[in-house]
Amino acid sequence: MSTNPYTPSTAALPPLTVTGRLDRLRAAFDEHEIDALVVTTLANVRYLTGFAGSAGVLTVTRDAALLTTDGRYRTQSAEQVEKSGASPQVDITIGPVAEQRKAAQTLLTDAARPSDRIGLEADQVSWSAQRTWADLLGEGRLVATSNAVEALRERKDEAEIARMERAAAIADAALFETLPLMGQGVTEEHFALELDTAMRRHGAESTAFETIVAAGENSAKPHHRPGGRRIAPGDAVVVDFGATYEGYRSDMTRTFCVNEDPTGELARIFSVVQTSQAAGAEAVKPGISVKEVDDVCRRIIADAGWADRFEHGTGHGVGLDIHEAPTVSQLGTAILAPGFVVTVEPGVYVPGHGGVRVEDTLVVTEDGARALTRFTKDIHGSLDQ
Repeated sequence: MSTNPYTPSTAALPPLTVTGRLDRLRAAFDEHEIDALVVTTLANVRYLTGFAGSAGVLTVTRDAALLTTDGRYRTQSAEQVEKSGASPQVDITIGPVAEQRKAAQTLLTDAARPSDRIGLEADQVSWSAQRTWADLLGEGRLVATSNAVEALRERKDEAEIARMERAAAIADAALFETLPLMGQGVTEEHFALELDTAMRRHGAESTAFETIVAAGENSAKPHHRPGGRRIAPGDAVVVDFGATYEGYRSDMTRTFCVNEDPTGELARIFSVVQTSQAAGAEAVKPGISVKEVDDVCRRIIADAGWADRFEHGTGHGVGLDIHEAPTVSQLGTAILAPGFVVTVEPGVYVPGHGGVRVEDTLVVTEDGARALTRFTKDIHGSLDQ
């Protein structure tokens, strides 16, 4: 096998700190008409404190913050909060769930006036959890909030972008390593497993999401789950995947044609989608609305006669979550700015002929955008390496 041109660097990355994030959140309290916020979304907890456990709640008032979690994370929570720079601004309480809630209640009672409004993350809090908090704090004090922390996460700093770029490089290297398997008649699920394993071998802590491998007729299903279908010459094969590195994710899609050039309708689908994706990526820059980026991609596909076969948005934000703000679609309202990281992934899916999707993850710069995902868009890739 030839030398892997995508081998990720092993250079040290800038330290990942959360300094200033709590202050930015508090500055947004008035906009959300709250005086405190109970943060239950784990990615938001991690963003604000550095804590990456699977259970934890962060209670933030105008002048205090309390992370509560259980005994499994006694050591980890202290280490991660200190390393992230959140200490001493964030206190930690360890104990059973009842004790955690009591500690949060005490903080909110001591720090807030009876009339103060306490935000709950409406997009994540279940009805049962809402009733529990209402019993603790009083029904009339609770306010349903949306996007309070997520809006802060839209613009990534240098350290976040560096981790996403490392995750993208890991994915690039893994795809180069495994791509020749396509020409060997392996199944979709076999190829997906080898790709996931290669990402771990190159340094990923996990996959960014469940890998999609869709061959032949399955390529017309945008979110096909890999199965026992064998990859054969002439197949269009959609590979949508990503790696996670120190919590941050990458996302990339490439569509290949195995050992043969596509013909007829499939050849035209490849050409139109590649043109659409290139135009959309070129459109990403500061000051443009996400809807305009979607318009650029959608118009090219519509002009080719496939408006009804592009059945999803053009893209989405990526970071600690694989799908986060902003949404790059007809419903999106965000204006891109430096530090935003978004995908551009138009696709056309025609049952009986197949489907094609091409996707890059791009970071918005001061004067345009830079792709974090670098793997070739040659439809034969390196199948014969």
